[in-house]
Amino acid sequence: MKIYICPGSYDPVTSGHADIITRAADHCDKLIIALGENSLKNTFFTLKERIAFLKKVFNGNEKIEIESYSGLTTEYARIKKATALVRGLRAVSDFEYEYQMAMLNRKLNPDVETLFFMASPEYSYISSGAVREFLRNDADITGLVPECIREDIIALSRKKMMK
Repeated sequence: MKIYICPGSYDPVTSGHADIITRAADHCDKLIIALGENSLKNTFFTLKERIAFLKKVFNGNEKIEIESYSGLTTEYARIKKATALVRGLRAVSDFEYEYQMAMLNRKLNPDVETLFFMASPEYSYISSGAVREFLRNDADITGLVPECIREDIIALSRKKMMK
């Protein structure tokens, strides 16, 4: 069984994430969306909220599983018997960081490849950070996140900003 892992924080999941995950799932038997629990990262949405968004987006896709993990991604990949990590590239600026991470991951676990998927042109400018900035400024996020969760994200972000 060919298992891929698509690690990330997904804070929140964007239309670009959904596109890459869907395309990557076509190349494996199972794709695990793995949300890393990083105590150094100050996320806007809780882990539980991010998992709920992802479950709604990929509801019905039997090839896709959603989990959280802590520790090194390569160790998680070893435990899950994954053969590849999936990473998305939006622009040349993403490549340097992603290349460095791929080489470090290869050093830690040479049995796991890093597969890069280029962002589709219509999503190449979208980032979770941009979505959060739009939300903070009450700007329209239509098209930036999957439509099935857009209203949920807006409502939850407004509630958080009211606190």
